[in-house]
Parts: sequence; structure tokens; C-alpha cells
Amino acid sequence: MPRPPVHDRDPRLWCAGLALAFWGLLLANLAVPSADYFDEIHYIPAARELLALDRFANREHPLFGKELLALSIGLLGDNAWGWRLLPSLAGMLTLYGAMRAMWFASASRYATIACGVLIASGFHLFVLSRIAMLDIFMLAAVALAYWQIAAAMREPERGRVRLAAAGVALGLAIGAKWNAIPLVVLPGIAFLVLRFLAGRRNLLFSRRGMPVPGMTLIEAAVWLGVVPLLTYAATFLPGWFYAHDAIPGGLIEHHRFMLELQEQVRKPHPYQSTWSQWVLNTRAIWFLYENVDGAQRGVVFLGNPLTMWLGLPAVLWCAWQGLIRHQPAHGAAAVLYAASLGMWIIAAKPIQFYYHYALPGLFLLGALALALDDLRRAGWRRTSGWTLAASVALFVLFFPILSALPLPTKGAFALWTWLPGWR
Repeated sequence: MPRPPVHDRDPRLWCAGLALAFWGLLLANLAVPSADYFDEIHYIPAARELLALDRFANREHPLFGKELLALSIGLLGDNAWGWRLLPSLAGMLTLYGAMRAMWFASASRYATIACGVLIASGFHLFVLSRIAMLDIFMLAAVALAYWQIAAAMREPERGRVRLAAAGVALGLAIGAKWNAIPLVVLPGIAFLVLRFLAGRRNLLFSRRGMPVPGMTLIEAAVWLGVVPLLTYAATFLPGWFYAHDAIPGGLIEHHRFMLELQEQVRKPHPYQSTWSQWVLNTRAIWFLYENVDGAQRGVVFLGNPLTMWLGLPAVLWCAWQGLIRHQPAHGAAAVLYAASLGMWIIAAKPIQFYYHYALPGLFLLGALALALDDLRRAGWRRTSGWTLAASVALFVLFFPILSALPLPTKGAFALWTWLPGWR
């Protein structure tokens, strides 16, 4: 008798352990600097105004992220812990959700754990989880949504609950920041295409075939189309109750105004960059570099140089594996990377920044995790393992300027600015 196939065990405890360890690192020195810095100067005042329902500030962005910041301030006080504790929790959720999405997509224990190590040591998530900006809430909602979508495909008997949760999370993702729009649209399109390719005669009402057997296309449209839109609209509810500058003329008119505000920022900024610089990791942003809280400190937003560069051939490998070998997890990683980056290639917003690459960066590192898993299966175990170790080593090397630790001198930044664009 042939032996039954060996299946990997779900590394659920590993995922939880890595996420909690990552949160522990986030909490270290979280309240430094004690004053608001970088884009906190926009979002913290907007959260204060939201708490008081006084003046509708920072109107060019949706409300959900500022609602969470207002909640955090209301619970913990208007101080550094109140501003940043909830973003740190969102960072932990992002890491956990990304690992769970990888597990359900690939069913590979190694790829799942590798994905967690790469994202945790990839710099982007660590820095954004320690600052009161909107991006981290968008990342958390996207990770949660794609975890539920992958789980619905793997466990169709729970598909309805999973897709309903995904729909809510997708609505919250664009409710935090519009960067997530391509990733909100893709799941519904993918469901339509896969069901069409399954060859069902009654396309709208058939319950057979991929991606979630037992669910009709009509029902999927509700969970992946209607629910996200209703959730997104619900995040604007407080906007009707401001004492000054409340939402005028309804949501459609308000969105026209938001779009105008987004497109009218044309004054050059010293830290602006282009998508090609993001891909090559050649333009960093110094969120902080000054003497604060009794010491010279710095916080740089930069990608881990090893994994950002290795991730590029990994994305191409995943695209090849998805297209030629029909590996769904590989193909999905490549498509999601291209979609989230492609938005910025065609976007009308004239001034763009490297932190917009944080979302594509998640899928880039997911693609690298899949590629390392393939290397390991092909017999290159040491190469795969040493890549993960080197990623962690670089994270440790850069940790002082990722976490605002005291620096010995004002010119200490030169230790980490290996490229001119990192200065």
C-alpha cells in the first residue's frame, strides 16, 4: 500500500508567537519621541477634532484611521502612548493576518513562518507600527481581508462567514486610506473569472466550482461588493456631526472634494519620490533626526536592503510559477504586488512618497517567502535559511534608527546611509 501524502501541520502557534514577539519589540521605546513627529502633526490634531466633533480637519483622507486614533486617545489619553498603542496593535494584527493568509494560500508551514520573519524584519511594518499614521490601519485591514479570503477558498464549508468578514475588512481598508482600492476590487473580479473558467452553464446561480464551492456568484457579489461599500460608507458617519465643516451635499460630493484636495498638492517636497525609486529601495524618508528627549535620535523609513532587492526576482519567479505551472499562491502574490504598485504608476496624485510602497512591499516579501520555500524543496535548504538569518541580522543592525534609540553623535546617521538617496 502506498503511504498517504504528508501534509504540513498548521503553524498557528508559531504565527501567534511571532506576532506577539513583534509586538513586544514595537512596545520598546514606543513613547519616544514624546512629541508628535512627521505626519503625526496632521493626524493627531485631526483625531482630537474628531473626539470633540468640532472641526472636520484633514478632509483629504477617509475617516476610519482617524477614528481609531481618536479611540486610542480617548482611552489612553492625549500622549505618546495614546497616539501609538493602537497603531502598534494594528502592526501585530498585520503580521499575524499576513502569516495566516500565507498558510491558507500555500498550505506550507515553512513559507508561512518565512513570511512572518521576512515581514517582521523588513523595516516597513516595524516603523509604520510605531507612528500615528493612517497606513498601518489600512495594512491591518488588508491582511485580515486576504486571510479570510484565502481561508474561504481552503475551507469552503465556512466560506460564507469568511467572505462576510473579508467584505467588512475590505471596506475598512479603503476607509483608512485609498491606497487599498485595487486590492478591494480584485477579489470580486477573481471570483468572477474563476467561476467563469469553471465552465458553469448558469454562471450567476451555480454553486459549483472554484473559488468557493457552495456559493453563487450573486452571493459573492454581496460579500465582496456590497458589504465593502456599505462598510466604507459607514466609516463616514461621524462626518455628519461636526460642528464646523460637516459633510456637505452628501458622500458623492464630499468625495469629489476629497479627490480635489488629493490632486492639488503640487508643491515639491524634499522627500518625494517615484515608484521606480521605491522598487529599487533607493530613496529613504527620515521621519525623525534631531535631538529630542535628551539624546540625538533618528527614525528612517527604508526597506530592508537584502529582502527588498531579493524580492524583485522572487516576484518574477512567482509570476512564472503562477502563469506556467498554475501555482495559485505564487500567481496571487505576483498579481497583488503588481496591482498595488500599478496604482501609483498611473495615479493622478503628483507628489508621492516611499511609504506608499508599504502595501506592495507586503506582497513582495510574501513572494520571497514562497521562492525561499521552493529553494528549500529543491535542496537549497542552507541558502533559504541563511537568507532569513541575514534579513534578521540587518534588522538588528538598523534597529537603532528604526526605533529612535539614542545615537552617540549627530553624524551617526552615516553608519546606515549606504546610498546617497538614504541620506
